[in-house]
Amino acid sequence: MRQPDDLRLLAEEFLAGLPFAADLGRLEEALRYSLLGGGKRIRPVLCLATGEALGRDPEELLPAACSLELVHTFSLVHDDLPALDDDDLRRGQASAHVRFGEDVAILAGDALLAEAFRLALRYPSPLVARELADATLGMIGGQYLDVTTDGDVDAAGLRRLHALKTGRLLCAAVTTATAVAGLPEDEREPWRGLGEEIGLLFQIVDDVLDATGTAEELGKTPGKDEATGKATYVSLHGLERARELADEARMRVGERLAALPGDTSVLAALVETIHDRRS
Repeated sequence: MRQPDDLRLLAEEFLAGLPFAADLGRLEEALRYSLLGGGKRIRPVLCLATGEALGRDPEELLPAACSLELVHTFSLVHDDLPALDDDDLRRGQASAHVRFGEDVAILAGDALLAEAFRLALRYPSPLVARELADATLGMIGGQYLDVTTDGDVDAAGLRRLHALKTGRLLCAAVTTATAVAGLPEDEREPWRGLGEEIGLLFQIVDDVLDATGTAEELGKTPGKDEATGKATYVSLHGLERARELADEARMRVGERLAALPGDTSVLAALVETIHDRRS
C-alpha cells in the first residue's frame, strides 16, 4: 500500500503534467501559478487513499482526484478576490489577483473549474462528474452563507455552513473514489459518512490553526476570520474546546474507518496528518 506522501507525489506529478486547453493562451500561466504554487493536496490524496482501500489502482483514480484539486484551487483564487475575502497571500505566495490582476484571476478561476470537469469526464460513467458538480455547488452555497451571515450564526449554523463550504469537496474526495470503483449505491453511504466526518475534522483544525498559526506556517494571512468578524469553532467554543472537538471528530472518523471493509490503514494515516497538521 502506498502511504499518503507517495500518493501526494503521484498527484503532484499528474497536476504538473496536465495539458490545459490551447484556447487559453497565455492565461495558462495564471492557472499553473495558482495550481502548482504549493498546497497540501489533501483532497486528491484522500481520493487516492479511498480508492486504495477499495482495491483500485491509484493511477485509475488520478483524473478524479486531481479534478478535486482544480475545483479547490478555483475556490481559493476567487475567495482571495477583494470582493470576497480580500487576501493578498495564498500558499506562501502572492494571491493570483495580486500577481496577475483581478480580471485575470477571475478568468483563471473560471478556467480551472472548467478544466476540472474535463478531467472528471474522462470516465465512461457520468457519476464522477455528477459528484463533483454537486460538491462544487454545495461549496459555493457555503461560501454564499459565509459572506452574507456577518458571523451571526450559532453552533448548528456554523456546522451547516462549513459542511457546505469545506466539507462537501472533502466528502467528494471519498464519493468520487466510490464512483470510479463502481461501488453499488447501497454500499456508498458508510463511505459518504466517513467523508463528512473528515470534512468536519479538517475545518475545526483549520479554525484552530487560523487562531494560533503564523503567516509563515500557514502560507496565508492568519487571524483573518477573527479580524472580519466571522464565526469559527474557536470564536464560538473557545480554543481549548475547539481542540477537544477536533479530538472527538478524529475519534469518530476512526470508528467509521474500523467499520469499513478493506485495508483503511492509509486513510487512517491521512486522518492523523489532517488532525496533527500545522499549516
